[in-house]
Amino acid sequence: MIPLNGIIALTINKIFQFMNAVSTLSETGSVPRAFGVLRALAEGPVEGARVTHIAQQINLTQSTTHRVLQSLLAQGMVEQDATTKRYRLGMDFFSLAAKAGNASNLRAVCKPALLRLCASLGDSIFLLVRSGFDAVCLDRCEGPFPIRSFTGDVGGRVALGVGQGAMAILAHLPQAEREEVIRFNLARLREYAVYDEVYLRTEIERVNALGFAGSNTGLLEGMAGVAVPVHDSAGYVVAALSVGTLSSRLNTDRLPTVVELLKREAKAVGRQINPFDAALRRPAQSLSW
Repeated sequence: MIPLNGIIALTINKIFQFMNAVSTLSETGSVPRAFGVLRALAEGPVEGARVTHIAQQINLTQSTTHRVLQSLLAQGMVEQDATTKRYRLGMDFFSLAAKAGNASNLRAVCKPALLRLCASLGDSIFLLVRSGFDAVCLDRCEGPFPIRSFTGDVGGRVALGVGQGAMAILAHLPQAEREEVIRFNLARLREYAVYDEVYLRTEIERVNALGFAGSNTGLLEGMAGVAVPVHDSAGYVVAALSVGTLSSRLNTDRLPTVVELLKREAKAVGRQINPFDAALRRPAQSLSW
């Protein structure tokens, strides 16, 4: 799950791109004031902010700030705690923000990248997303070489930490989340003979240092893979792009080129990701089309 502060930061950036456009219509009008209030609430304490605090933040009088808040309250963009009287961003604000940016789901956003990588590299490309303690294959583009993978076809899942795509996601999670996954998954990972906690943590450190997960001598004989994390605009890892190929094709000469192409596509995709995309919370629901 994407941290709330990351979502708010990204949402505000999206909306303020809109604000810059509309504020030119009326530099002294209510639109800039309304967005000023929204910015103050987004940057304020989680429990909400009082009128006096908001007014100080945006250099308006308390009476003007109160009028703006009442207008936003009526539109559902802001809500007020009945006990503390503090104001915070409302659910309608987040509902509206969910439609900001690219409204397409993650598969649609990433599909061109998968096709480009598959054509450029001549190998199978996978898109994996996190689902709890697992990684789910959300999409794949089949290359000409017969390969085996841990996730198999679209919809397949594997424990985070098994395989390059799942390792790329796990290694780049925030530390607290990563530790929770490790504690839960250790018993599951021991089903694979070479996995223990020391090995797993060593791999995580290596992936973090390199910026990608890669192996030419993996658990699947004759198979090789390399994967990079996909971060959203707030810097949170939401997916992984992975190449699955034959061991003979992923040599030391070719590896840097493969990694560079993956990172380039991952960066481009990350800028387009909608943090409210249902595929990031419920991957299975996006597999029906």
